[in-house]
Amino acid sequence: MTQKIILNIKCQDKMGIVADVTRFLCDHNLNIIESTQFNDANSQQFFMRIEAVNLAADIVNISQNLADKFANIANQYKLEFTFYDADKPLKTVLMVSKFDHCLQDILHRCYMNNLNIEITSIVSNHIQAKRIADFHNLPFHHLPITKQTKDEQEIALRKVIEADQADLIILARYMQILSDKISAEYSGRIINIHHSFLPSFKGAKPYHQAYERGVKIIGATAHYVTKDLDEGPIIGQDIEHVTHAMVPDELIAIGRDIERRVLSTAIKQHAEHRVIIDGNRTIILR
Repeated sequence: MTQKIILNIKCQDKMGIVADVTRFLCDHNLNIIESTQFNDANSQQFFMRIEAVNLAADIVNISQNLADKFANIANQYKLEFTFYDADKPLKTVLMVSKFDHCLQDILHRCYMNNLNIEITSIVSNHIQAKRIADFHNLPFHHLPITKQTKDEQEIALRKVIEADQADLIILARYMQILSDKISAEYSGRIINIHHSFLPSFKGAKPYHQAYERGVKIIGATAHYVTKDLDEGPIIGQDIEHVTHAMVPDELIAIGRDIERRVLSTAIKQHAEHRVIIDGNRTIILR
C-alpha cells in the first residue's frame, strides 16, 4: 500500500528553502503530488505544505523517521516543521449541547468518507444527544455542568480526551465556555463554531436581535479555541444575504445551515493539515 506524507513548514523567508526541501524528499524516495506555499510580504514569513507519496518499501512510522533525518535542514533555516501521515484519520471527540445540526452533519460526512477523522466519543452536557450516539454506535458521555461542578466536569472531560487519545476536539454547538486551562492545554486542537454576529449580538436569541436590527447578512465563523472567548484564530467564515421579509425562524434556519457547512469545511482543512497557525491568524494552504 502506498504511503502518503504531508510536510508543513513555517520560517523566515530565505532563498534556497524550496530547493533544499524538495531535494530532501526526492533523496528519500518521496514523489511530490501537491505543493502550496505562501510568502508573507509584511512579516517576511514563509509557509509551505507539501504532500508526497513514498515510493520506497513500507517504512514503519515514516513521519518520525523523516523528521529525524530532516533535522539538519530544519536547523539550517530555523524551520518550524511537522511531518504527518496523510492517511491516518484524526481521533476526534465531538461535543454538543441541545442543537444537533452540526453534529448530524459531521456524522453524515464521516459516513460518506468526506472527513479524515475518526470519531471516538460524543460528549454532551445534555442527555438528548445520546440517541444519536446510540444510532451511530458511538460512546456517549453525559457530563452535565453547573457553576458549582465546572471543575469536576472538566476533569471528567479530560479523562475522556486522554482515554480516546484524541487529536482533535470539535465544539459542534457546545454551549459552554471551556476554562483557560483546558483551552491552553489543547491549543490548536479545539475547533468551535459560532454565528458571526459576535460581538454585536451577544446573549440569548441572537437571531431575534438581528431581526430587530434589520440585518442584511447573517453568517458563521469557525475558529480555534483560546482563552479569549470567540477570538481565536479564524479558520473559515461564510455569509448569506437576508431581507426584511424574513422572520426570526427563517434567519435561524439559514444560520444553522451556514454553521454546519462552515464547521465541516474547517474540520476538513484541519484534518488535511492545510492550516498553519500564525499568531492570532491562520494560513490556509489549499
